Amino acid sequence: MPNVTPVPSAPREPHVWQRAFGPVEDPWMWLREASRPETLAYLAAENARAEEFFAEDPALVGAIYDQIVSRVVEDDASPPVEHRRWWYASATRKGLSYPIHTRGPSADSAGDSIVLDENREAEGHDFFALGALEVSNDGRFVAWSADLDGSEKCTLRVRDLGSGQDLADEIPGTISTGVAWSADDRHLFYVVPDEAMRPWQVWRHEIGTPTAQDVCVRTETDERFYVGLGASRSGRWILIGADSRTTSEWWLIDARTPGEPARCVRPRQDGVEYSVDHWGDRFAILTNLDALDFRVMTAEPGDPGRWHPFLDHVGGSRIVSFECFDGFAVMQRWTAAQQTLVHVGTDGTTRTIAVLDEPHEVELGSNPNWQTDRVRISYQSLTVPHTVADWSPTTGELTTIKRTEVPNARPDDYVAERTWAVSHDGVRVPLDIVRRRDTPVDGTAPAVVYVYGSYEASVPPWFSVARLSLLDRGWVWALAHPRGGGEMGRNWYLDGKLLAKRNTFEDTMACARHLGAGGWADPSRLAVRGGSAGGLNVGACITSDPDLFRAAVAEVPFVDVVTTMSDPSLPQTVIEWEEWGDPRAEPFASYIASYSPYDNTGAGPYPDLMVTAGLNDPRVGFHEPAKWVAKIRDLSPGTFVIFKCEMGAGHQGPSGRYEQWREEARTLSFLIRRV
Repeated sequence: MPNVTPVPSAPREPHVWQRAFGPVEDPWMWLREASRPETLAYLAAENARAEEFFAEDPALVGAIYDQIVSRVVEDDASPPVEHRRWWYASATRKGLSYPIHTRGPSADSAGDSIVLDENREAEGHDFFALGALEVSNDGRFVAWSADLDGSEKCTLRVRDLGSGQDLADEIPGTISTGVAWSADDRHLFYVVPDEAMRPWQVWRHEIGTPTAQDVCVRTETDERFYVGLGASRSGRWILIGADSRTTSEWWLIDARTPGEPARCVRPRQDGVEYSVDHWGDRFAILTNLDALDFRVMTAEPGDPGRWHPFLDHVGGSRIVSFECFDGFAVMQRWTAAQQTLVHVGTDGTTRTIAVLDEPHEVELGSNPNWQTDRVRISYQSLTVPHTVADWSPTTGELTTIKRTEVPNARPDDYVAERTWAVSHDGVRVPLDIVRRRDTPVDGTAPAVVYVYGSYEASVPPWFSVARLSLLDRGWVWALAHPRGGGEMGRNWYLDGKLLAKRNTFEDTMACARHLGAGGWADPSRLAVRGGSAGGLNVGACITSDPDLFRAAVAEVPFVDVVTTMSDPSLPQTVIEWEEWGDPRAEPFASYIASYSPYDNTGAGPYPDLMVTAGLNDPRVGFHEPAKWVAKIRDLSPGTFVIFKCEMGAGHQGPSGRYEQWREEARTLSFLIRRV
């Protein structure tokens, strides 16, 4: 049926604010006021129109949703993992939205006893996201937390696993990660955010005492830094990190003496990043000190600030993690747009853990034990479903434990390849492509380019059941790796941030054009999709070249960059200045304004557009996409826009798996109908 709901309209209200280069009008600034009735009415009108759009073709949405569900084993369980005297697993059950976490005294009985049933805890809530889940060293308790509205504010609780009941210990206002037990399990360390949702303090709680008696262990006063914590795999140390986008500082607490003051590893030095792990009789230090792509050094526990060379820097091969076990370590690095895991002996010898020949993701899995004769890893690619395997440091043998079953589909029906686009300045940009084998490479297929390209985040190729519903309809799906990500080393990131940010968007557009020029796609049937900073990429591309794409999906997009980065009171802003720059002064004021989608929206017309937001999103305020859509509707009324704001969720959107699948079916139906 045709649309009958009027196109929503957000009225202009006079508002002028002073930028570094002069006054700027922003007539939709009022949409930042979440409690204002006019704001809620506008969001409701947009949601109603979005619902009406998807109701026009319920058969398509339903068919895609049914395909997704039919290709998932709804009753499933993860391979059990041993930790001390228990084996742990997680299971999903048909009809239930969330995992059930279990344990048992053996691998075969790992599903016998419930540690935490997320479905039970989610009852009565429209949104549920598990935060911490840390079992005590003796196995008696589990510290757990949950976010109930998408705001990423959690309440931390302690559950007695014998009775299944929570203790009186209840700590509101924590963040979703960063919980550690002392060695004797009498104390629990946790992190709290400030008013801008910046994790800024570490506290220590003694089990069984009032939370009013909790002790603040560390406070980070520099607003560029955020804190995190965890226990070393050995259980010997509590590790507290303070990180900005460019600088680090770490502190140590002996887990056996949790009341002692934290000890600084090495005072912060601008531009020096490092992390610490306990490695037997020494500490392992991963750092960029005199090493652009990082190197590994070691230090003695008695003098942790005096570092000794261990693994040399290799230019263009970025070390991203170094995790220690008793007698060895596993290093993860990115080289030439490929992620690898490397076994490292205490003598510095290295062995690559080989899994696939094609571009792929490979990660360390759950490895809670300090002493182990096997390493749990996982891997996947565009055509290989998620696979869990154990690797033997002794023999080098890789044993498959479980490959995710995909009913009603044959992964062999699909083919993936890597190609390289040439950007505006001659730089070659990696692009991963997947399609059905019977989809011709003759320039007739529709295609979507998925993008991110910020924060040095490397996005490896991954397998997606939902994506098959596009591929089976003759689509090509492509993953671009533009500058600003970390896939090609630290310089790849540096060449796509601050005053080089436009390279990210140029690289993305080059990848899209390459799809058409190479015959993988019809140049007139291209779409682009990205979320958060990837949504900024989407917005910058379509405002820069409105004719390149037929459609675009911008999920919780960071599109009002100048306004947000000019307001230090907003969550993340001060931390983010080292990524984007501070637009309150030149040269960043003019440069950011040159690409910020909100500032560059005009008469268009623009590609058909689907935009999402979350009312409780602490990372990208709902008002950014809301203002952008309102401006597009006002200045470019011929542009087709669907805008959906989740009224009870945050940055990650809906929380339950069935609702996530339904939303993905809607998104794919938008692409199919509009391209």
